[in-house]
Amino acid sequence: MSTKTITVAEDAYDQLRALKQEDESFSEVVRRLTARRPLSELAGLLSPSEGRRVEDIIAKGRARSR
Repeated sequence: MSTKTITVAEDAYDQLRALKQEDESFSEVVRRLTARRPLSELAGLLSPSEGRRVEDIIAKGRARSR
């Protein structure tokens, strides 16, 4: 497998390092964080009242942009 060298700001590196699990490489962290996941994984993340609040905020934002 080939590799690429990238440059990131020190604060971005610190954030990435903080998310890195003990047995993970930085490549594995990047893959984990950027993986596409099905929306079904989000099911149940919010309570019904939190979901309604988010819907209200979205509706208000759409109304303002008209």
